[in-house]
Amino acid sequence: MLKTLFSFLPVLMATLIYAQTHTDTSAGHSPARTLTYQQYQAYLKGEAGEELARVAEMNHYPLPDKVLKWRNELDLSPIQIKKITEASAYLRRRRLQIGGSVIDTERMLDSMFRYNKVQDGGLIFYANRYGLYQGELRNALLQACLSTQKLLSQKQIDRYEGLQKRN
Repeated sequence: MLKTLFSFLPVLMATLIYAQTHTDTSAGHSPARTLTYQQYQAYLKGEAGEELARVAEMNHYPLPDKVLKWRNELDLSPIQIKKITEASAYLRRRRLQIGGSVIDTERMLDSMFRYNKVQDGGLIFYANRYGLYQGELRNALLQACLSTQKLLSQKQIDRYEGLQKRN
């Protein structure tokens, strides 16, 4: 019995060591310590901030990507598809640009505090800069919603909202 226990002990130890060193990293680790992995990835991929467009969406101004998802059901014309695709591409570029700036600002703020290099001027600058980027992101999202809404008929908007409610 004791011999069997000692023969399994190395296997058990190896399994425990492996499990500790190879934990599930699907959640990942954010290179910016002040952002979660999900936030970091969203900024990096140009997908962050969709909640900032809620005011537009609640008032019948849809995001271009969401409209393009239903292009067939909404019976979009080729011109509408082209212009909404352009709005979507522009929004994606802005989100990527702003996302990179937010990540850089977060890293700078973290560095200032981590290395005890915080001074009033620098703190004011980077905190305001962060607010500026959030404002730019919201503006880009709302502008995209506005341009998308202008391209749709009322019938298409009503149909889009019906499709959104079902999903």
